[in-house]
Amino acid sequence: MSQILHHFAKFTVDRAFFLLQCCNLESAVILMEKLLVNGARRMKYLLKILARFVRYFSFTKGRQQAAKNNVSRLFVISLAVIAVCAPNLAWTAPKSVPSYISRPPEDEVTYFMLLDRFANGDVSNDRGGLTGSRLQTGYDPSSKGFYQGGDIRGLINRLDYVQGLGATAIWLAPIFKNKPVQGPAGDESAAYHGYWITDFTTIDPHFGTEADFRELVNAAHARGMKVYIDIITNHTADVIYSRECVGQNDCPYRYIGDYPNRAYTPFVPAGDEHIKKPEWLNNPIYYHNRGNSNWHGESGLYGDFSGLDDVATENPIVVRGFVDIYKSWIDRFAIDGFRIDTVKHVNPEFWQVFVPAIRRHAQSKGIPNFQIFAEAYVDGVNPGGLAVFTHRDGLPSVLDFSFQSAIRNVLSRNQSIENFEFLYAGDVLYKGGASAAMRIQTFTGNHDMGRLAMLIRKDNPNMEAEEVLARVKLANAIMMFARGAPVLYSGDEQGFTGDGGDQDARETLFASRVAVYNDNLLLGSNRTTAVDNYDINHPLYRQIAQMAHVRGAHSALRRGRQKLRAMSYNGHILAISRFEPVSNKEYLLLFNTASEAQTQNIEVENTTRSFETLLGNCPNVVNTGHVVQVRLEKFEYAICRASN
Repeated sequence: MSQILHHFAKFTVDRAFFLLQCCNLESAVILMEKLLVNGARRMKYLLKILARFVRYFSFTKGRQQAAKNNVSRLFVISLAVIAVCAPNLAWTAPKSVPSYISRPPEDEVTYFMLLDRFANGDVSNDRGGLTGSRLQTGYDPSSKGFYQGGDIRGLINRLDYVQGLGATAIWLAPIFKNKPVQGPAGDESAAYHGYWITDFTTIDPHFGTEADFRELVNAAHARGMKVYIDIITNHTADVIYSRECVGQNDCPYRYIGDYPNRAYTPFVPAGDEHIKKPEWLNNPIYYHNRGNSNWHGESGLYGDFSGLDDVATENPIVVRGFVDIYKSWIDRFAIDGFRIDTVKHVNPEFWQVFVPAIRRHAQSKGIPNFQIFAEAYVDGVNPGGLAVFTHRDGLPSVLDFSFQSAIRNVLSRNQSIENFEFLYAGDVLYKGGASAAMRIQTFTGNHDMGRLAMLIRKDNPNMEAEEVLARVKLANAIMMFARGAPVLYSGDEQGFTGDGGDQDARETLFASRVAVYNDNLLLGSNRTTAVDNYDINHPLYRQIAQMAHVRGAHSALRRGRQKLRAMSYNGHILAISRFEPVSNKEYLLLFNTASEAQTQNIEVENTTRSFETLLGNCPNVVNTGHVVQVRLEKFEYAICRASN
């Protein structure tokens, strides 16, 4: 009976509103009276028509009195229906959509971490439930290549720290169950990074449990933060071996032209026949088995990535299998996005199926802005090389390696700011054009190539720490305010530098016992990595938090179209205008990339008369000819908003 009344109420109110729109007020009143008589126990439709009534009432002004009377009568009857039905309401208000659900990707500030290196909240899982030496458990907190003890519980305990930095999304390196240790004798290392997966269906015990992860996601969502996880489809852990390569140091790639049917004879060592999950991943027929990639030609697609088992992603069974795997993570944990590893080593046809399937599934689960961004490494400022993955492969977004190259070229190698002109000119190449470029993830360094501070020191070995810090701060500002969705690498906000890339760039924020970490000189601090580093007063933490607040408060700095201003071969001030999406109000972003003060005239919009300062020192008055004179000290930046 309740359902019948529900549908009757909906039909009646919708019909009444239709009549109201057609100015047939008398008929609308009659329908509403019928609703009152029937005593329907649903109220949301009444609230709907009352809201429309308020808007419609203004149109009755000046009409005949009968019309006014009917509108008033309709309003009174609607209130009466609510009064009659209220004591027996069967309907409850729908839950409001959390704000994070509706945020588009370009609004996010993402904090990227390797769980093992962030915080240790549960020492009982340090060895992942395994026993024996580090070669069995993977745990050795004195070695940079082994598990240190960080876990999900540690992150839950430190969410205040991450949110205080201004992060709105957390990107986790792979959290799936891994083969704990692999590598040739004497050169073993552990899977602390998460990229040697054996079980794609659950959490690695070194990090905690599925219940822990569910608690993390729920806690982040309660704060309005999103959670992205790193996923892999290109390879699994190194479990399958080739008989022809047993006893050899390498298993060289064999090309299809030379070995069209079978390159090597694969086998799985005794005891590992069912180590992978789902079960289909244990069958060697779903792998290429052609030897190690040499990173040239077809070996980039079909070769083993440093010995890791290369999956035959062109096989329809594999495609369906991975779609099902990653759908289940959305179903079970309501995560908000995927970062996809080693995209360029997977055939494009795989992504053409995988991406739309995942996005449709997320949409069906109430996640309309499910973010998918890809790691597709390209060298140098080469936006076209990145954009191809958004067209051919159908990937919605990529990590902006070209932005990182421009940052390094200008702020570390002292090249011209024309690097940015070339970078941003390529925005139109992405599928969706310049508006799509707003969603790509910008970064200054990462866990593979190393941190920007290390790169600056490498390029400028005699540079004083104070100048390195100033250059890093300027890079942060460009990343936070120019187009793109910024990604912060965990530890950068504490002045971590590292000695290089890969393991040398993966320090722990909790007190470390790794000697090659603890001898590093941190930026902006007298601390070392031998102690906990969660200092909310560190100058880089404070800078990022301040910029994130400004970015969050002004839609132009997140979603506004971008226009490059002054560009000259000899110029050092990078000037960018961004525009508020609705009002088109101009924001002027100014960055002095030189090691000395600079003065420069910058053209602005002809509708802009003056500026107010959001950060730094902004020019106040626009001179004749729509020009402002800008003066910035060395490595200084300013964020300005038109005040007229």
